[in-house]
Amino acid sequence: MPMLSADDGVELYYEETGSGTPVVFVHEFAGDHRSYEPQVRYFNRRVRCITFNARGYPPSGVPTSLECYSQKHACEDIRAVLDALKIEKAHLVGISMGAFAVIHFAIAYPNRASAVVAGGCGYGAPHNVREKFRSEAEAMANGIIKSGMSTVAQDYCETPTRVQYRRKDPRGWSEFKTMLEEHSTLGSANTMRGVQAKRPSLFDLEASLATLTVPLLVITGDEDDPCLDTSLFLKRIVPSAALAVLPKTGHTLNLEEPTLFNQLVEDFFREVDTGQWETRDLKSVGTSILSRNDKID
Repeated sequence: MPMLSADDGVELYYEETGSGTPVVFVHEFAGDHRSYEPQVRYFNRRVRCITFNARGYPPSGVPTSLECYSQKHACEDIRAVLDALKIEKAHLVGISMGAFAVIHFAIAYPNRASAVVAGGCGYGAPHNVREKFRSEAEAMANGIIKSGMSTVAQDYCETPTRVQYRRKDPRGWSEFKTMLEEHSTLGSANTMRGVQAKRPSLFDLEASLATLTVPLLVITGDEDDPCLDTSLFLKRIVPSAALAVLPKTGHTLNLEEPTLFNQLVEDFFREVDTGQWETRDLKSVGTSILSRNDKID
């Protein structure tokens, strides 16, 4: 079983397949390395695909201490993967919790991220919902400890941003739910408390995001209401960002719409690899459609 060590000694399980440009996939809270199977099957024909389980997700280690779980750990664990596999620079793909992690990594290590895809990013980030998000995260962590992941998964997969997946692909949704039921109770609760609830708001990182030049593709579902505002914020603030919105799609967007997701990511990678991805033309920034720089000549 392929394992590597994080800086603090926590063992991380990983898989890799294919050759070429390295692409590291970072999973969401409700997923694990298996939730990128539609992407790995597609991209491994032309690039080197690397997936790994975050700490708290067996067969990766499950530290008992809450201090071992944080946004900082999630960021540094990506670096640990690159270091262990002797990868100097990689394309990064993250969904939800994984999207936060890859954005933080790009800010901390811009010379090691050649391109970043952030899908379903932003739940709980706007300031007006921060306390509500933290309260919900703590309540969910308590529920996980009390009832176990098998029970919690039943409700979690029926939430407003997951039902789209069930409607489109009942078989895939059922498989997703089954895998979620298998997750560690302790690891999931600690991740919810240490990573999710305590992560800084992306809106508080505006200064850093405004100087980010790593190519960034933000992808969101149009029915993923909690992530829409943050996705628009990232597009407006990050000069290297583009925004793609998938119609009639919720939070599990890479599994709900794998063909569309893969095509968008492939086109993005191609533009980056060929040097055609440019930062935003400042002439396009403004609120007027009738005059330049919001002024009437």
